[in-house]
Amino acid sequence: MIDKFTVPLLTPFEAATHLQIPERTMRRWLHQDAAGSPLVHSVRPERRGWPSVPFIALVEAYVLRALRDLGLSPHRIAEAAATVRTQFGTEYGLATRKIATDGIDVFVHYLDSDEIARAPDGQMPIRQVVENYLQYIAWDDDGFARRLTLRRYDPAVAQVVIDPRFAWGAPIVESAKVTVDTILGMWRGGESPDVVASEYGLSVEQVEALIRVAA
Repeated sequence: MIDKFTVPLLTPFEAATHLQIPERTMRRWLHQDAAGSPLVHSVRPERRGWPSVPFIALVEAYVLRALRDLGLSPHRIAEAAATVRTQFGTEYGLATRKIATDGIDVFVHYLDSDEIARAPDGQMPIRQVVENYLQYIAWDDDGFARRLTLRRYDPAVAQVVIDPRFAWGAPIVESAKVTVDTILGMWRGGESPDVVASEYGLSVEQVEALIRVAA
């Protein structure tokens, strides 16, 4: 069983790609402090360029991305994260189940009128937006995140998840438990979407959806 807190699964570039944020933003979060701990946790890589981001840190960054998309400044994001950690009594507060309830109130508190106006929709219901982000996190019995659905793929067509229990944290198609790279590898090798779909028990629509993201 992979320890979701301490085993590095992704590079900062891979994490940023999965979350659709700039790599420089991910790297800044990895080096920024909040309540005495890194804003996003990391593990020392075994070698330069090797993975340094554990699963729990990917979820932390995902939650921060929700705040970033709402228009919070970097300083306010760090303040909100520090408050959550202090109130929840854990440095991993951004990746606990409590974030889906008590945490939302903390985030709303840190959104001032100017920041809301800078959001994509100035009238957006803040609580609903954050709840929409958090519905893509599945929680474990220990109260921490156990699986993250990647929003860059269309969950209504092909639910692609990162689950540290499978494929060493590589994105997999949930229904088939096969990695996205495996599917794309067949297609890049010259197989048609029909053949790839048949091989892994997927629909052609699902395979084509994965190809569109890769392209």
